[in-house]
Amino acid sequence: MAAAEAAAKDGLAIDVEGLTKRYGDRTVVDHLSMQVRRGEIYGFLGPNGSGKTTSIRMMCGLLTPDEGSGHTLGLDVVREAPQIKRRVGYMTQRFGLYEDLSIRENLDFIARVYEMDRRRERVDEALKRLGLESRQDQLAGRLSGGWKQRMALAACMLHEPELLLLDEPTAGVDPNARRDFWNEIHELASRGITVLVSTHYMDEAERCHRLGYIAYGKLVGEGTPAELQKASGLSARVLSGAPEAAHALEQSPAVSTVTRLGNELRVTGEDAGRLDEAIAQLGGKASSTPSEPSLEEVFIHLSRQAADNMA
Repeated sequence: MAAAEAAAKDGLAIDVEGLTKRYGDRTVVDHLSMQVRRGEIYGFLGPNGSGKTTSIRMMCGLLTPDEGSGHTLGLDVVREAPQIKRRVGYMTQRFGLYEDLSIRENLDFIARVYEMDRRRERVDEALKRLGLESRQDQLAGRLSGGWKQRMALAACMLHEPELLLLDEPTAGVDPNARRDFWNEIHELASRGITVLVSTHYMDEAERCHRLGYIAYGKLVGEGTPAELQKASGLSARVLSGAPEAAHALEQSPAVSTVTRLGNELRVTGEDAGRLDEAIAQLGGKASSTPSEPSLEEVFIHLSRQAADNMA
């Protein structure tokens, strides 16, 4: 109880230490320690297969860790998993509602299954909050990807959770729908709801208050977007006039990443001096301008430094 009380006192929605999950001889999540503050939007990033979904499921009590401990909303992730589920909204990667039912029928069905009180009131509020009232009689199977995701979020909000766990909620959704979805996430956070969201999109990462980057089961970076960019130690240059130099730069040990952007190249390296020397070896073919490393470049760099858990 002491750990749970300390987490609540410190304003932490999630406080886990050493979470580990193995399947056979493969360690999918390797001693993950992470804290998410109440009321913040925490972005959880990493390549496919990095352990994001498994980590989220351990945090909300759906999976029991093989090692480690922690608390979600002050509740023990091992001993009090059923209580956690009642206070958390979890939105999975795949659309899991009934396509032959209308939006309202889907939400009402969920409220009935979980024996919620004020069922009609809860459904009406969810429809209103997510802008679904005008479409409430439309079959779920006929909705676009963006509207399906909005309905899934409404389903997550029916029981008025304190914490939302969103697992790649905008995958395959068009840019306009993604923007609307994120506006809603920020609205929820402004009302005190904590949001942990996994994503592959860098523009979405920049919308988060803090970020954690996981690679091969290990948390390899954590902080605000600005903190992660600074802590990376990367220097960046934008090169104009020599797009054909990309291959030569990729072979240089001084270069961490090379990104082609039309007729320009973005190049990063851990040592600014060595990076400039590598560019100088191009023989003046390109003009070089200093830049800040992007989040994408930072995350690629972090991923390359992590050990492959399948090796």
